[in-house]
Amino acid sequence: MSLVRTEGLSGGYTAGRDALHDIGFALEPGDIAGVLGPNGGGKTTLFRALLGELPHARGTVEVAGRPAYVPQTEHARLDFPVSAFDVALMGAYGRTPFYRRIARADRDAAAEALERVGLADRSRDVFGTLSGGQRQRVLIARALVQRADVLLLDEPLSGVDAPSAARIESLLAELAGEGRALLVATHDVSQAQRFDRVLCLHTRQLAFGPPAEVLTPACLQQTYGAELVVLEGGRAAVNVGHHAH
Repeated sequence: MSLVRTEGLSGGYTAGRDALHDIGFALEPGDIAGVLGPNGGGKTTLFRALLGELPHARGTVEVAGRPAYVPQTEHARLDFPVSAFDVALMGAYGRTPFYRRIARADRDAAAEALERVGLADRSRDVFGTLSGGQRQRVLIARALVQRADVLLLDEPLSGVDAPSAARIESLLAELAGEGRALLVATHDVSQAQRFDRVLCLHTRQLAFGPPAEVLTPACLQQTYGAELVVLEGGRAAVNVGHHAH
């Protein structure tokens, strides 16, 4: 049974102006799929469609429950005086009626999630004072508290320190091992090679499948245009232009 499935998914933010065209793929429990594409290529639009937030969408979108979304840490607000624990606990807000206090079980879940991402000792620290990698791990802890079967991660390793990157990659593998499905937006081709599947987007779907079949010079050139991407080990490269992260 697929945890995520789309067929003929098209749509965008304005009626008649599609940002995505004819997207079709499926993820099974335990799958990690990298989503490759240039800025403006449709990665964020795809995530919004899977979250049910795309204003104009056509085609089929089937997701097991509501996905948990993990944004890039640099897009998080840093000026709120909230602790790492407070941010992790926000994962319980969606299932808590406004007139009820957060349940003790959810507070325990937030503490356990922070321990799982290696930040139990920083739970009372102000979120904005943590390093970029630590903030990213707190945002993943928040997603864990949501108890979602599907996680959507937007460049989770972008700009994080080496210890946090290693912890995050290990955690992604653990979550897949528990039967969840993960979509990971990334610009890192070598990282995508380590995933089970790769989805290449440039407003339309260019390829979906195992990395060895998808990450070819021809497909990468279609995906990125004029920017240099060197495949791991230097065995192949395509000329594709610089993009910002």
